[in-house]
Amino acid sequence: MLKLAVVGKDVSRSQSPQMHAFILSRMGSECEYQTVSISPEQFSSQVQSLFSKYDAFNVTIPFKGEIIPYLQKVCGDADVFGAVNTVTCKNRYGYNTDGFGFLLMLTNAGVQLNGKTALVLGAGGAGRSCIKKLLDAGAEVFAFERDKARLLAVHDEFGAFTPLFEVPMRSFDLIVNCTGIGMHNTEGQTPTVTWEGGEASPVDERILSRCECAVDLIYVPEQSEFLRIAASCGKQTVNGGAMLFYQAYMADCIYLGKEPSDEEAKKLWEEYRGEKI
Repeated sequence: MLKLAVVGKDVSRSQSPQMHAFILSRMGSECEYQTVSISPEQFSSQVQSLFSKYDAFNVTIPFKGEIIPYLQKVCGDADVFGAVNTVTCKNRYGYNTDGFGFLLMLTNAGVQLNGKTALVLGAGGAGRSCIKKLLDAGAEVFAFERDKARLLAVHDEFGAFTPLFEVPMRSFDLIVNCTGIGMHNTEGQTPTVTWEGGEASPVDERILSRCECAVDLIYVPEQSEFLRIAASCGKQTVNGGAMLFYQAYMADCIYLGKEPSDEEAKKLWEEYRGEKI
């Protein structure tokens, strides 16, 4: 039986234990999956014990970067993004499965990316990975981030996208909320942006009515205010539940040394959703 955990500042409400237990059981494996909440001040003193206590663990906010100095190797997307969400303890390798989950979520929702225009709101950890994956998929990417230094740092690293300090009131095929605004204590809100001309206000139907599809990485609530507005304008909406599941699926494939399958991942997600309804 695999001994696993998710590690973050507050993972008390994480859906990871149920998801990983479901996925691994369908793959013919069992796991004991724990939630480990650690304060940022205690992380450095507690991190070493994780490697001896677990076979592997997942990492979430705010430790996706902080875990890297404790690893022997950072692989694939984790090296590109500078963020790790999956760790195997025996060899201390770090991986990032978020990009896999994001792209597969859009693919399985029927969202076309090649040659399309995409506006990404937020250039933090999630935003960085989404920007890179959208570029890789052939989209023309624009990104807005209120922290201008952060946005420029991401642009210096990846290039190939247009950094926005003001958002033009124009059409985008896809608008992606990577800010986290709309969950927990910001439920019912949308991210605030600076519009062309200098006005700062929350995202609303003025721009969401001009897109074809709105994507929110938030999965609780199932329909964020961002998605509610887009849906009221008759637009396709995608919430982050499938991304969370697919990145967990990819992590479990890493744990088992198994080649991931897009078809298997989609089938498992549909089965998991059916059980949760």
